[in-house]
Amino acid sequence: MSDSRFFKKADSLTLARIIEITGARLEGEGDLSRLFDDVQGLDKAGEKDVSWMFVSSMKEALLHSKAGACLVSEEFAPFVPKETVCLVCKDPHRSYGLLSQAFYPVEVNGIVSERAFVDSSAVIGEGTQVDAGAYIGPKVVLGKRCHIYPNAVVMDAVQMGDDCIVGPNATVSHCLAGNKVYIYPGAQVGQDGFGFAMSAQGPVKVVQLGRVIIGNDVEIGSNTTVDRGAMGDTVIGNGVRVDNLVQIAHNVKVGDNCVLVSQVGIAGSTELGPFVVLAGQAGLAGHIKIGAGAQIAAQSGILQDVPAGSRLMGTPAVPLKEYFRQVVTLQKLAKQKKKEGE
Repeated sequence: MSDSRFFKKADSLTLARIIEITGARLEGEGDLSRLFDDVQGLDKAGEKDVSWMFVSSMKEALLHSKAGACLVSEEFAPFVPKETVCLVCKDPHRSYGLLSQAFYPVEVNGIVSERAFVDSSAVIGEGTQVDAGAYIGPKVVLGKRCHIYPNAVVMDAVQMGDDCIVGPNATVSHCLAGNKVYIYPGAQVGQDGFGFAMSAQGPVKVVQLGRVIIGNDVEIGSNTTVDRGAMGDTVIGNGVRVDNLVQIAHNVKVGDNCVLVSQVGIAGSTELGPFVVLAGQAGLAGHIKIGAGAQIAAQSGILQDVPAGSRLMGTPAVPLKEYFRQVVTLQKLAKQKKKEGE
């Protein structure tokens, strides 16, 4: 059970509504009017909870679970206890995510605090909440049901769509964003890119005249930075998930549904195709292209273009199989050297 001091739960849901939300198929019999109160892990779930299983390592927990209902893939349906309603779905993890949103919806109170600064020329959408200490600059446009948290800053002329969130101490400038954009606490979006002309007299600042364009359903993690473009725009596509402490430099293009894990760094003007995954601390050089669906392992260094669908690891990065061959070869050489020294 979640801590009610921090998480506000919606009303109970019928089995029929749960099936509708998750897209699951009811395996066997079940009372469609039966009410369920919450989502819970397999080991803690009770008869009024809905749980889920999406990896084989959870099989033992499933066998002994007391959950009232469980979301599972087809292959694990036979292992659901008889007392548990079996809900079969293609992707149980995704279905659980949708259901968790239904039980714990994002709520805003629509109140603009008297202790917030909102410029008289700003347009604030219906139901939008602006908390104490927040700053909303001139000509800002915010959509419906947004939430601007304490001490967040939305600078001049920024536009954001419906259902957007700007977390505490985050700053947004020079930005046009779509709907359902969540900018986490401390993130900085739209500041100057790292633009300098090097000369014998030292570096000369180049004014950054671009913007940050963000699509729909995007999350930008805590303390992440997204620089605005130098001349063109920095672009974050639809459905992108950016973890905490990520650096996205000026003029970078991130394709739809990419995932960038913590401490990734992307240098200027690099382009990512859709569904690219960059694992933690991966570093990408500037002015290169990463093809659709490519996967880059943690701490890898990418110095040149990457074909679509590639899986790379290492610095400089090479295909996974080649990387592991290199590791095995080095281990063999080390063992051989040790024997020769004995």
